[in-house]
Amino acid sequence: MNNPVNQRLEALREVMRRERLAAFIFPSTDPHQGEYIPDHWKGREFISGFNGSAGTAVVTMESAALWTDSRYFIAAEEQLKGTEFQLMKLKMPGTPTIAEWLNSQLSNFKSQFSTEVGIDGWCSSANSVKELIGELRKEGGFTLRTNLDPLAQIWSGRPPIPQNKVEVFPLTYAGEPSHAKIARIRTALHKRHADGMLMASLDDIAWTLNLRGTDVHCNPVFVSYLLISSTTVTLYINKEKLTPEVTSYLKAEGVTVDDYEHVTKGLKDYFEYNILLDPDEVNYALYHVVRSKELWSKEPVGSRIVEEESPVKRMKTVKNATEIAGFKSAMLKDGIAMVKFLCWLDGLTGNSGQSGLSGITEISVDRKLTALRAEQPLYRDISFDTIAGYGVHAAIVHYEATAETDIPLEPHGLLLLDSGAQYLDGTTDITRTIAMGPLTDQERLIYTLVLKGHIQIELCKFPSGASGTQIDILARKDMWREGLNYLHGTGHGVGTYLNVHEGPHQFRMEWKPAPLVAGMTITDEPGIYLPGRCGARIENTLLIVPYKETEFGEFLQFESLTLCPIDKRPIIVDMLTDEELQWLNDYHQMVYEKLAPHLDADEQAWLKEACKAVETS
Repeated sequence: MNNPVNQRLEALREVMRRERLAAFIFPSTDPHQGEYIPDHWKGREFISGFNGSAGTAVVTMESAALWTDSRYFIAAEEQLKGTEFQLMKLKMPGTPTIAEWLNSQLSNFKSQFSTEVGIDGWCSSANSVKELIGELRKEGGFTLRTNLDPLAQIWSGRPPIPQNKVEVFPLTYAGEPSHAKIARIRTALHKRHADGMLMASLDDIAWTLNLRGTDVHCNPVFVSYLLISSTTVTLYINKEKLTPEVTSYLKAEGVTVDDYEHVTKGLKDYFEYNILLDPDEVNYALYHVVRSKELWSKEPVGSRIVEEESPVKRMKTVKNATEIAGFKSAMLKDGIAMVKFLCWLDGLTGNSGQSGLSGITEISVDRKLTALRAEQPLYRDISFDTIAGYGVHAAIVHYEATAETDIPLEPHGLLLLDSGAQYLDGTTDITRTIAMGPLTDQERLIYTLVLKGHIQIELCKFPSGASGTQIDILARKDMWREGLNYLHGTGHGVGTYLNVHEGPHQFRMEWKPAPLVAGMTITDEPGIYLPGRCGARIENTLLIVPYKETEFGEFLQFESLTLCPIDKRPIIVDMLTDEELQWLNDYHQMVYEKLAPHLDADEQAWLKEACKAVETS
């Protein structure tokens, strides 16, 4: 049977012929530049068959390629089989940029037909389009067209834009009313010499208005735009999504409502001198609306667009006292669920061996853990699709078991379990790598190196304002001595009953200047992955808190929010320093003290053993 991707490529190329396009580019984003997006905008997945959260597909009249990062190399290779798509591995030697590849593919073709490349300006940020224009011009003299969505013509049965109801996020959990947040935003805009701003990021809008939704899988956000001026606030949204309660709430907070499709008109009618547009957040189509207005205005408007990072990004990363309390409450519930799960899993292997694991697979592990979380108060959903990778699957960084790939667990090797939940009072993200039985020396080595890297981050003390890039080395230094590494980031921010990935701060090898300040949450999740063999990752969510103040300024440290034992069985104890061993024992003592009162006798006994102090040999 012909692969449906190849049929879609044929239909796309018919559109390209009519529109005289040499190529078309499909990014992973939607009009709001989300990491996870509604099905309506999953054009890259539709045209390529690759369903990872990050990647770019490019199609010419005669070839096709897909760029993605190391998290998805193995998955992409499998999903692209039987299609025309060639996998391009980002950050690997010899991998061309999109512009370089297009120049190599079209060097003969462009003289015959066209030098125009297409991309949907609604689904691409202003910065990404502007950068692409320059790269295409430099590489091959190509021009970029941004006003065409070919999917509107070829995607039969395309999912509609979600119309789910919006709900008020109670002040009990938000800790600050929406009108107070808007006042802070206006103050920040004034400092940036802007009278207002267009907000396009869905989690920024949800945070600002203290509203939540269900339009995006695992992320409690809703499709909308928010336009703030010095005197008005307008939410652009399909009004069918608003209940009477939400409508009354918005009116009381001073927010007016207009149709989602009217955002273009709202920008054209914007009446003040300067407007901030975050070029990494606002799509090129809307950016171009304001830019055209600026260029063609008969009045001396000066610099109408202020191109800066949205001030909301950093505001929402610093949690208030109520949000911090909510995180701790959510982590307690999540820890209870995790211990119940680990106790159950350990019981299957402890006495029964292979027979105890009969019928237990990666998917059933996921379902069991999700069911235990769902028993906890204020549970709403998972925070991302669970990664349950056993054995060789643990080496696939973002592996998600399917009916075709699901394998049974066996009483040996490692199970990597990366999961999280959305509770009304907080969002969780935790990874544990679990020994299912006897391990190889290689499995124990990579596990111990990952643990050492994890602990070194937890132990770090640093000046306020340091970048996560400056700290990232701590997770990798012992791995590097062994010639090992991982290509994903070491940590990311976490939202307050919001997106599990929150920035701009993070731990990462690449330079990320966003400062780390007290009140931020961030994960600590180093890993090692040996394709076809095994993998390990250990992750806690941390809170940045004060450490001490000296003549050199304020210093900060990390507080572990995650409450769950770290498997001690794979550890090569002699590889841990005294300081690392002390941290592990102290952490386990804290976990036991906080979780034990909420467990039954059998679970308490299991937890006591799991948290028993490790002693040097």
